[in-house]
Order: sequence, then structure tokens, then C-alpha cells
Amino acid sequence: MTSLPLLTQLSGTFINVAAVLLGSGAGLLLGGRLPERTQRTLLQTLSLVTLYIGLGMASSLGRVAGGHVPGVILALVALAAGAVLGEALRVEDRLSGLGDVLRRRFRGGGRFTEGFVAASLLFCIGPLTVVGGIQNGLTGDSSSFVLKSVLDGISALALAGVYGIGVGFSAVTVLVVQGGIALASGGLAGVLLHGADPAVLNGNPYVLLVTGAGGLTILGISVNLMLAGLGMEDRRVRVGSLLPALLLAPLALWLATRIA
Repeated sequence: MTSLPLLTQLSGTFINVAAVLLGSGAGLLLGGRLPERTQRTLLQTLSLVTLYIGLGMASSLGRVAGGHVPGVILALVALAAGAVLGEALRVEDRLSGLGDVLRRRFRGGGRFTEGFVAASLLFCIGPLTVVGGIQNGLTGDSSSFVLKSVLDGISALALAGVYGIGVGFSAVTVLVVQGGIALASGGLAGVLLHGADPAVLNGNPYVLLVTGAGGLTILGISVNLMLAGLGMEDRRVRVGSLLPALLLAPLALWLATRIA
């Protein structure tokens, strides 16, 4: 099978990078002019859009089953097992620790550093980064990254208004992380598709299950954004601990098809 052109595999990443830069630029122009109530409203708006995206992705679960086991049950098992594994591995805490390490490493950077770290973690640590990268790298479909770009662009605007130009430099992190996932996924296309046309991936049950489980995880991000908009960050969902579910979902489907 002929591999996809490099620009096709990275199309969504380039769109995302541009959105972060444009959003950051707009945020810098606005500066600190946005009142706190406006920033909270922006976060609540992000929450609603993220909710829509998550529900759309989660609907993929209705198109997959492992024998007689519905996709939603497989996703539940993967999320539950992923949560247990994620908490055992302290994924959420380690992600927070990574932010602390970066802040210490860029000691003295002030608001630039805070903005760079906060934006990099927000834009690159999440299920849509993984799902979108796999989709773009394997099939050339950048739709997930286009949706993510809208979210990231608005988020960059809000963050840059608070932290400054450091938010814009997170575009480098987006390029490296998302581009790396897309290229790595594209390299596995021949194995995953067994020589078939890349378009068949859209109906692949393993991809559908990962997409659905990722959508449910994104709903957790939506809840967190809404809580942040309401000033209740201390009650957020520990989404980071659910990330192992994206790796366990294909295993759950494989086991279900073998047992059935």
C-alpha cells in the first residue's frame, strides 16, 4: 500500500499550529482587557463545544460490538480498567508533576513560562490529540484536528490575554507531539489496514471503539471546563487517569471477539 504524502499526514497538525498562533495573537492584542466574567463565559462556551464533540465521538460506540457485547459495554470496561490502572500509575499526578518540572526548568521566565506550560499541557495532553493524530496519520482525515483547532484557538486567545506571549510558543509543542503521533500512526498503516485502502479505517471496529472511548473521556474534559468557568476547579474529573483506557479499549474488543 502506498503511504500517504507527508503534508497530508500533517495537515491537521499544521491547522492546529496556525490556530494556536492566531488565537495567541488575538489574545495579545486584547491583553488584559477581558474582564473575569468574560473569561469564565469563554470557558463555559468551550465546555459546551467540547461536550458536542465528545458526544459525536461517543456515538461511534453504537457501530461496534465484540460478539454479543455492545460497544458501550466494552468502552465501560476499558474506562473502568483504565481508571484503575491510571490511578495505580498516578498518571494524573505525574502529568501535574511534569508541569512543575517544566516550571522549575524555566525558572525566572515569569508569566511567559506559566503561559507556555499551561497551554502546552492543555493543547497536547488529551484524548483528542491521540485520536486525531491516529486518524490524520492513517487516513489523511484532519476533521478531528480541525475541531480541536477551534477549541485550541479560542483557548489560546483566553490564555494569552492572561499569560502573554508564552502561550504562542506552545505551538512548537503542538507541532512536535501531534505531528509525531500522526507520522508514527502513518508508519503503521500497512500493518493495521492489511493492504486495504486507508478509507476503510473509518469503519474499523478497533478505531470505532477507541474513538468512542475517547469521546467519553472528552466529556470529562467538558465537565472540567464548565467547572473552571464556575470557579469549581477543585471538583474536576481526573481525566488524566482515564487515558490508559485508550490503550485498553482494543484489548477489550479483541478479548470479546475471542470469547464470543
